[in-house]
Amino acid sequence: MIRLFGILAGLFFTVAVMWSFATGAFVAATEGLGEETAEHAFHKYPKDLHLASDGVFGTFDKAQLQRGYQVYKEVCAACHSMKFVAIRDLADLGYNEAQLKAEAASWQVPGIDPSTGEATMRPGLPTDYFPSPYPNTVAAAAANNNAIPPDLSLMAKARHDGSAYVYSLLTGYQAQPAELLKEFPASKTPTGLHYNPYFPNLNLAMAPPLTANGQVTYAPGNPDPTIDQMAQDVAAFLTWTAEPTLDKRKQTGWPVLGFLLFATILAFFAKKQIWSAVKPSRKD
Repeated sequence: MIRLFGILAGLFFTVAVMWSFATGAFVAATEGLGEETAEHAFHKYPKDLHLASDGVFGTFDKAQLQRGYQVYKEVCAACHSMKFVAIRDLADLGYNEAQLKAEAASWQVPGIDPSTGEATMRPGLPTDYFPSPYPNTVAAAAANNNAIPPDLSLMAKARHDGSAYVYSLLTGYQAQPAELLKEFPASKTPTGLHYNPYFPNLNLAMAPPLTANGQVTYAPGNPDPTIDQMAQDVAAFLTWTAEPTLDKRKQTGWPVLGFLLFATILAFFAKKQIWSAVKPSRKD
């Protein structure tokens, strides 16, 4: 009798705990469903962006990556660092040794004066990483309305659908819709911020970085540097910085899959051969 009582008490406790969790999950899931916010109503998902590196057979378009690097260098680098990318990595974009040295020397990186030991700035070397435009985070925040510009090295992987997100954000600045202000009067974009429906909370401190067609001058033979084209190019470049071994990974993946398929077939026939002489027991 005592044992039966213990079993029933245990079952009751288990059911009570499960009911508590289920009730809490339901409340958490439904809380606020009747209170639509401006972010839910007007936030947009990234636009479609098709890059040469998309898909299992895709490869990087080196010409586009070079254009994207130029956009980063002439526009984005004024505020954003790229501390996980070394200048010598640009060799993967098709730059030769002389071009790498010239590109490195065009950047100023922190150094030490060998005669005085004081901090100074020097021309970069291919082994240097891309420098930050600010000496520290306090200076970065002070120069950007108290918002620290994020590092762009891994941005294409740090955001959902990152390549399309970067492209959409750069081309998504617009005036705040009248419908938003009508439905949510308290959601007017604060002074110093900029409305962009592709940003999670609709307003961000970064002013539109791409403001005019031809803002960056491409070399002859390249597409016209429209705002849309420059946004696509820098999105492709940041896709490469986030995963520079993407091409090699795809090239390695197919032989590996082929080997695994061959090994599976071989193992199947080996199993058939080994067990062919074994007869199953007969059940009367």
